[in-house]
Amino acid sequence: MTRSAEVVVYGATSAGVAAAVAAAQAGASALLVEPGRHLGGMTSGGLGYTDVGDVRALGGAAARLRTDIADHYGVAPGRYAGPEPHVAEAIFRRWLEQAGVEVLFEAPLLGVETAEGRDGRELRVMTVGAGERIEGAVFVDAGYEGDLMAAAGVPYRVGREDRSLHGERFAGRQELLPGMHNMPPWVSPFAGDPTGRTEGSILAQLHDRPLAALGEGDGGVMSYGFRVCLTTAADRIPFDRPDDYDEAYWELARRLFARDRREGVERTAGRMLGLEPNLPGGMADGNSLGPVSLSVLDGSAWEYPDAAPERREQLRWHHIAHTRGFLYFLSHDPAVPASIRRELSRWGLPRGEFADTGHLPHQLYVREARRMVGERVLTERDLLAGALPADTVALGSYHIDIREVQRVWRWVYEHPEPIGSVFTEGYLSVPVPVYGIPYASLLPKRAAAANLLVPVCLSASAVAFASVRMEPQYMMLGQAAGTAAAMAASAGAAAHDVPIDRLTDALRAAGQVLTPAQPRSDTGVNPPDTRGFLCSDQAL
Repeated sequence: MTRSAEVVVYGATSAGVAAAVAAAQAGASALLVEPGRHLGGMTSGGLGYTDVGDVRALGGAAARLRTDIADHYGVAPGRYAGPEPHVAEAIFRRWLEQAGVEVLFEAPLLGVETAEGRDGRELRVMTVGAGERIEGAVFVDAGYEGDLMAAAGVPYRVGREDRSLHGERFAGRQELLPGMHNMPPWVSPFAGDPTGRTEGSILAQLHDRPLAALGEGDGGVMSYGFRVCLTTAADRIPFDRPDDYDEAYWELARRLFARDRREGVERTAGRMLGLEPNLPGGMADGNSLGPVSLSVLDGSAWEYPDAAPERREQLRWHHIAHTRGFLYFLSHDPAVPASIRRELSRWGLPRGEFADTGHLPHQLYVREARRMVGERVLTERDLLAGALPADTVALGSYHIDIREVQRVWRWVYEHPEPIGSVFTEGYLSVPVPVYGIPYASLLPKRAAAANLLVPVCLSASAVAFASVRMEPQYMMLGQAAGTAAAMAASAGAAAHDVPIDRLTDALRAAGQVLTPAQPRSDTGVNPPDTRGFLCSDQAL
């Protein structure tokens, strides 16, 4: 079977929904192709309480979602914490229905056909699902992994680059520093010796590979996890022992709690999981907030972006096992302080969310994967300078937010003999002013693909991407990509030849904010009257 549309969007993430709706509203026939069964990606997949930065930089689809969620709950925009996942997905479904967008579910990418066109190499056909062919004039890759982009032969990078590549201060391997997300000192990595003095096999949950030099590009990828929703409702699903639970897997966490007891450190379940009622109905959007958390730091994320589908599925199940195991461990293991176990006994998984995926989110939190090397690479310098390129199609404003990349071990040379100690590496949070995201960063080089736009795995350095990667910004970039795709399809032109003045005029008319508001006078917290779109001060 063959389907066709003027604009074909692959990936029903929040960016994909925004792109398909924008293309349809601009007059193009639009088809949204999703490898899974759900709409919205992380916005409906557990990340209801997402970070924004300066909420005044939100416009277009992101602002529309903010308003629609507020209307659903009967409050003013900015006067709620975040949507329940099923509410976000229902809103996205309504948008698509109203725009007349056809959605094809359970249609993973199998391959593509390309050919030389008048304006450069063009993507002509994508094959999905059980062999269905999808023809399009212009394509948008809105997936978290950049699979369509990669299949089309567009150059890309995975992981962090060397500082020297773009002259970025914060690129490459980071220093081993203390912090709330980092492992405290003197926790042994050796399975057979909790003192750390006799080297042996390494505990689970460590990335056992040589540590790159400071600032060196090592391909490191931010850790993944599941952003669980938790509830104290009477009908909650308890944290039962998983069938595949591995006692040895949690030895590192036991050693952390043993060290806490020795040092008089008191942790709380609330602080480790973000147990605050930040979603309607008293639900909590669980986050990774400690040295052992919902994030998996054993290097799995490094492998995932370029892994084959079968291997990706294995890695996804590894993260599911980690998530279920962590919740069971914290609530049942005698090594965990009784106060934490008591606190968690009040919580469980929400019966009304994610019913078809065992009440865990349907979306693995792929914080980063591939990043296109396109017409323009957005870098740390652009962000720190608050640059506003002439072809700005959306604004960014959240911190450069690099979550932990790996958990490693090093010898610490103490008298009278060295001690092996566990370290968490990679976390970094650097404030930035409001900055512009250029249209050219959504475009592959013309010779690589003249009819493809990439709003999620866009052309950015790893450092710059760590700020761009917020869901509201994805939505605004998706809207820009969908609008441009419709213009290119209508004109029979390359995406590169869309007149930027026409594009920005159309985006402004649709509510996109392309000029920053007056600088904030505080130290980075949103003004009280503008807080709100799924807003948080927690790192994602």
